[in-house]
Amino acid sequence: MSGELSAETIAYKILTAPQMANLLENGSFTGAPVDLADGYIHLSTAGQVRTTLEKHFAGQTGLYIAAVDLALLGDTVKWEVSRGGALFPHLYADLPLEAVIAHGSVGFDNAGILMLPAAV
Repeated sequence: MSGELSAETIAYKILTAPQMANLLENGSFTGAPVDLADGYIHLSTAGQVRTTLEKHFAGQTGLYIAAVDLALLGDTVKWEVSRGGALFPHLYADLPLEAVIAHGSVGFDNAGILMLPAAV
């Protein structure tokens, strides 16, 4: 159906509480230190985000996850080979709040499955 989002058009960004507050207050996110060092904002697909969380945010609390509509970002998103040879979405621009379609604190259900924000 026209207008519906598919898994291919949604990516996820894990943010610390101050980063999430910054995004909401300023209307855009310029990147975490690793993003700034690499020259792009790291994003993950639904199938990649749990491993990203475990690998890069282990032991951290107060984390948030933002669902990003990649279609709104146009050609600033590049799919590039990264961890394990998988393609990851990389954003070569600031992340505008308008592209964040849902967000929430990082949480797990009773089975230990990462709960992703529901797309609107």
